[in-house]
Amino acid sequence: MAARSYGQYGGVAAAVELVGERWALLIVRDLLVGPRRYTDLKAGLPRIPTNILSARLKELQDGGVVRRVPILRCGLVYELTDYGRELEPIVLALARWGLRTLGEPGADDVFTPDSLTVALRAAFRPGAARPPLDVELRLHEIALRVQVAGAALQIAQLAPPAPPVGGALPTGEPGLTIAAGSGIRHVLTGTKDAAAALEDGDIVVVSGDAALLDPFVQTFRIGSGTDEERRIA
Repeated sequence: MAARSYGQYGGVAAAVELVGERWALLIVRDLLVGPRRYTDLKAGLPRIPTNILSARLKELQDGGVVRRVPILRCGLVYELTDYGRELEPIVLALARWGLRTLGEPGADDVFTPDSLTVALRAAFRPGAARPPLDVELRLHEIALRVQVAGAALQIAQLAPPAPPVGGALPTGEPGLTIAAGSGIRHVLTGTKDAAAALEDGDIVVVSGDAALLDPFVQTFRIGSGTDEERRIA
């Protein structure tokens, strides 16, 4: 049952009653990346009070958005139901919309691996990567391995250590390793190309083939491309 009712009979009201409560959509965002234990969700949302996290999870379960299932060696984890996963294009569209408004982070704002993963998925343009890409992206203490082959996108969390339900990590060395700060938003929104991002220090090439930076930037940008082009196969 929804935490509150708007007293209106309609799809938007019903949707907001399910996922419009504070923190609910961020829980959905993180579960779009993969199943999470309660402790994983708490670590990824460090400011959420434990009683609110428990309440939101119960509401999302009652609404058929989230379920709790046992996974070998992990215990009980939360994952999206098929109904909950239908929120993916909506969350990615919200991420694209919200990225355009981002300024510099506040002193207490945190970066999380799941939020960065969703930002990359939101900016992804299938088919734009030529040749295939294998890039390690570092943002402060976060490290993601981003692999693209045509319309297929795989993002693995290297650091901090991924939750044990995250699956196997890629092997071998990436073709390019880059480091970025909050200025990566200029790349993802298409307001800077690779040369400008390098010149302004928004991206730093750590190792590997620097020639891969331009196709990486072209592949992850929301400034152009239709919804059909962005759809992940």
